[in-house]
Amino acid sequence: MTLFTGLSAFPITPADASGRVDTAALARLLERIHAAGADSIGLLGSTGGYAFLSRDERRRAVEAAIDCVGGRIPVIVGVGTLRTDEAEALARDAKAAGADGLLLAPMSYTPLLEEEVYAHFAAVAVAGDLPLCIYNNPGTTKFTFSNALIARLAKVANIAAVKMPLPSDGDVDGEMAQLRAQTPGGFSIGYSGDWGAATALLSGCDAWYSVIAGLLPSEALALTRAAQAGDAAEVARLDQAFQPLWSLFKAFGSFRVMYAIAEALDLCRVDPPRPILPLPESEVARVKSALDKIFA
Repeated sequence: MTLFTGLSAFPITPADASGRVDTAALARLLERIHAAGADSIGLLGSTGGYAFLSRDERRRAVEAAIDCVGGRIPVIVGVGTLRTDEAEALARDAKAAGADGLLLAPMSYTPLLEEEVYAHFAAVAVAGDLPLCIYNNPGTTKFTFSNALIARLAKVANIAAVKMPLPSDGDVDGEMAQLRAQTPGGFSIGYSGDWGAATALLSGCDAWYSVIAGLLPSEALALTRAAQAGDAAEVARLDQAFQPLWSLFKAFGSFRVMYAIAEALDLCRVDPPRPILPLPESEVARVKSALDKIFA
């Protein structure tokens, strides 16, 4: 379970308008995450725009990442795509490049049935032959994993973790208790949804799959370590500083906001992949103000 624990940082994947990955810019972001001391890198997650990149560019991104930080920090690679055979190929590519683990979301144009998702994940888990994390992201994929399906998948060889969205009723404790009762010991339960990270971490989740850690790894790590130490007061203080940024994430989607943050911090200057448009110029000042609050 050690791969899927602590703070997993999800950077953007800088690329030009044609989808050609800027591997030098990506390496700079990954070095920043490693230097901060994050527990893993989530490469080509939703924040990394995996769905907008070709197989060749995804392979280039993974190879560049392993060349940059391989062996120094675990790299978990997103391999979601529409077709099972293509996801299997992406999983094999990731393993061949030296990835440490995989992250898989059930992408589809046609709404998927539970049995279809089970078969898809089982096939990719075999093909990749690496520890795999289930990516439960109903806001994007429109598929919600039932606890029963997660429990069933947790028995499949190589499937070792789940990345959960924040529960709609806010009951992280209750949800985790149910999942832990239905999954094998050592199966990792982590959460995304940065604005709920403080609650999830204090509730004892195994991992925070963090968007903001992709660009602000030190600040996200401080919150993570305070929660792991059980320092609720420090967690509350740090989370309060993030609130203006969480508000922007909720209003515009974290994907758009992250590109604005990257530019505001002069980390890289690239637009999100079309048809996604950059954050409106009128909102960029809010991003800078939110960052000032975090750095204060």
